[in-house]
Amino acid sequence: MTAPGPEPDEVPGVEAGGSVTPGDTPPDAGQTSGLSHPQPMPSKTIPVVALVIVGVLVVGMAAFFILRAFDLFS
Repeated sequence: MTAPGPEPDEVPGVEAGGSVTPGDTPPDAGQTSGLSHPQPMPSKTIPVVALVIVGVLVVGMAAFFILRAFDLFS
């Protein structure tokens, strides 16, 4: 069972009648404007090298098991 909320008389920032005072609610949009500095482009070398290494390992393992299946690998 959950506890009931605060009594309406004890809620901070609420005026009589239930409305909030000006300044108690956050603005609709952020207060900053403009763009940040241009972000540097990340290097594509590491992902390409990683994909090549994984591809070579996959082809090597596939060749090993194919040769093993045909008993061509002693």
